[in-house]
Amino acid sequence: MAERTAQSTIESDTAGTITVPEARRVAIGALVGTAMEWYDFFLFNTAAALVFNVQYFATDNVAIATMASFATLAIGFVVRPLGGILFGSLGDKIGRRAVLLTTIVGIGIATALIGVLPNYASIGVWAPIVLILLRVLQGLFVGGEWSGAMTIAVENAPLSMRARFAALPQVGSPIGTVLSSGAFFFLTLWLSQDDFDAWGWRIPFLVAIPLLLIAVWIRARLEESPVFKAIQARGESERSPVKAVFVQSWRQVLVGVGVAFLGVGGFYLVTTFVVSYGVRALGLEPNMLLLATVIAALFEIAVILHGGRLGEKHGASRVVIWGGIVTAVIAFPAFVLIGTGLPLLVIVGITVAVCSLSYCYAASGTILTGLFPPATRYTGVALAQNGAGVVSGIVPLLATAFVASAGDAWWPAAVMLVVIAVVTAVCGRLAPSLSQRLEGFTH
Repeated sequence: MAERTAQSTIESDTAGTITVPEARRVAIGALVGTAMEWYDFFLFNTAAALVFNVQYFATDNVAIATMASFATLAIGFVVRPLGGILFGSLGDKIGRRAVLLTTIVGIGIATALIGVLPNYASIGVWAPIVLILLRVLQGLFVGGEWSGAMTIAVENAPLSMRARFAALPQVGSPIGTVLSSGAFFFLTLWLSQDDFDAWGWRIPFLVAIPLLLIAVWIRARLEESPVFKAIQARGESERSPVKAVFVQSWRQVLVGVGVAFLGVGGFYLVTTFVVSYGVRALGLEPNMLLLATVIAALFEIAVILHGGRLGEKHGASRVVIWGGIVTAVIAFPAFVLIGTGLPLLVIVGITVAVCSLSYCYAASGTILTGLFPPATRYTGVALAQNGAGVVSGIVPLLATAFVASAGDAWWPAAVMLVVIAVVTAVCGRLAPSLSQRLEGFTH
């Protein structure tokens, strides 16, 4: 306890030396890298819903092929905690900046390799095997990405403004969605279905190469966290961050998983699953559904920034609580709109659902970083966020199975969204009592 108090003092002291322009520069740097990371990761999500089922899984049953594709999607989430443990521990030992450069290079290379991977017709069973291996690599590197970006952004921000600057890296998620879904949207618009299935879908994966170069250049210019440098200078670094988190902060990890659940799992439910459901069960065109996710993501950017300001003013936990409650209330109306199969109403349903849950996503980074002391923050945040990712990774798979068992009715998916929203709201209520006590910071 004394060690945690000393680290809190370090954090308060260093926060007083940070200027707003410096905080903004670091947060934007974290945002640019995060946008590229999520672009790569969301490409796989969209491709899993649209094309991987026919390119890499040989079966005449569309539902089974789709579930196999989503199972591959889920594997990336399953290995994310391992990446969180590896890169989180390194981030707490050697620094946030060096690890963030490593993660961005790793995921960029894995994504580009997917773009040149032959399909099942070319190399048989090796195609899905290599696809799974590349997805594993993606998951490992992403496991250390978000937590590092959030940690370095928060530790470079004034205490009273952490919620605002913690929201900026979160904008990387909708930007990644806009870029990935937008790329697929225009390709499906310009190319025939045969050309898209044969080679067109590979183009967005190969675009990851120039994006990677830009992101690395920006990330390399980031300054190391002043909190980390102060802890290292005083010799107070944790020798075994993973052990310390499991022994001292396991409650915080569990609550953090719940806080992050809606922003991750709920998002995949109303985007990745709905895209697949719309094509398979509602007979909608893929490009229309991709346009819906792009429109929703554009609105999400504004919602996340607004959520950060609300967190700064009222406390991040309140934003998460009310975001969860509102999402639970609108879940069924949103899916009623989606279930009509009418393009305009489907777009409205997806957008409303994404916007409501994005308030929780906006505030989740502030809460998760506040749950752990600086010496184990990277590791703790990584375990919590990626724990939510593991559970969230099976959400599209479960939704597909539940909806199929209900005769393709939409209501099981709506029930899932309600449950996820309630879990997040409850954990948002529990978080302040388990968080670090920092003068000038509102939970």
